[in-house]
Amino acid sequence: MTDTTTATSQTVNTVLGPVPARELGVAAVHEALLSVVPGAEHAYDITMDRAEIFEILAGKLTDFREHGGRTIVDSTGMFHGRDVRLYEALSRATGVHIVASTGMGPEEVLGGYFLTPQTNPPTPWPAEKFADLFAKEVTEGMVVPRLERRGAAGIVTTTATRGGMTPTDESLFRGAARTALATGVPVSIRYGKDALGDLGIVLDEQVPAGRVVVGGLDRKEAAAAGAPLEVAQRGAFVALDHVGLDDDDEYLTDRERASLVLDLVKAGHGNRLLLSSNAIGVAKGHPDYELPFSYVVSTFVPFLKSQGLSDEDARRILVDNPRDLLTLR
Repeated sequence: MTDTTTATSQTVNTVLGPVPARELGVAAVHEALLSVVPGAEHAYDITMDRAEIFEILAGKLTDFREHGGRTIVDSTGMFHGRDVRLYEALSRATGVHIVASTGMGPEEVLGGYFLTPQTNPPTPWPAEKFADLFAKEVTEGMVVPRLERRGAAGIVTTTATRGGMTPTDESLFRGAARTALATGVPVSIRYGKDALGDLGIVLDEQVPAGRVVVGGLDRKEAAAAGAPLEVAQRGAFVALDHVGLDDDDEYLTDRERASLVLDLVKAGHGNRLLLSSNAIGVAKGHPDYELPFSYVVSTFVPFLKSQGLSDEDARRILVDNPRDLLTLR
């Protein structure tokens, strides 16, 4: 029992299998490789040329590696274009570790099957059904629809409705939390309206706070309410995950993000910080987002250092914190 626990605690699930956590290097934990609006793959005006998609993504991942990046997390979940075979080939070709995710949400993007599973009257899926679905993607491999299972998911991710959590969203959050408890992967949540309330639902399932990352905390409303500091104080990871998005009224600018990072470090929470860009390598069915995966490490962190961030804190945020989050427990 002790040997298994020790081995597990030192590895991370990637699409090519478990790797030692110490090999992750600089990691981006909230990105999207291939993002496809559900159904877009069937539209007459959408091309899904796999060779073209591979070349575009290989170029962006190579750029990420050349700027010091070593690991990228595709945090899109199950039904937004995740292509495990493609990610395997990309990882082999570029040398970048790719951690793929299971999970889904918010409710508005779920297919009818997950909303009305043959009950009369229709009722949301219970948390335990979502937990079983997600956990199998960790323990048995991620589903390639109608074909097979391949590779183990390395993280379970879910999102709440912007207007406030729905009953289905709550089932998703609780199912994700139970998956984390059963399998040892971490939980990534993108909050809806109430960051602390949404985090509280996951913690209510007895998931240790250090196994949870709360995304979207660089939204202006979150920063104004002091949510990043409170999330860090509860022991969860704070994801400022729209770095590079500098012209959206709902989000902080990069200068404001930098100030928030420095404030959190000064308050003693540098070990709770994660930086990412929500960059999209290839988008289908929605607008492209041409921000390089390397933006955080090549542009934002040097700016942070010019504002006073130490090399030690930079390494902690880029390397140590993602490793601590992604290591199986």
